[in-house]
Amino acid sequence: MNVDFYATFRQIVGSKTVDFPLPQGSTLRKLIAEIIRCYPPLRQELLDKNGELYRHVHVFVDGRDAPFLENGLDTVLTPQDTVSLFPAVGGGKEPVWKSVVGYNKRKIDARFT
Repeated sequence: MNVDFYATFRQIVGSKTVDFPLPQGSTLRKLIAEIIRCYPPLRQELLDKNGELYRHVHVFVDGRDAPFLENGLDTVLTPQDTVSLFPAVGGGKEPVWKSVVGYNKRKIDARFT
């Protein structure tokens, strides 16, 4: 099963794509366990203290985020599936609406309280 890693995950793994040999009928949960077995530093990046996938981590199977798959992490994978792992993404530029002439945060906040 080929897995594509992005951003900080790619730095930890040291490669864009890694092939993980899994038996037929393996689930996404089993793939994540194999990824962590091969790359232990990813455990703290992927899983919370209860061993569940962090909500800010995105694992896509064929372009669909794991929580939106019918069986979630228990989805059975096929060799043709494309799996991608993305860490949380944040930052960037300040929203355009804040640079609009006449923007007054206090007035806007007052409207919503």
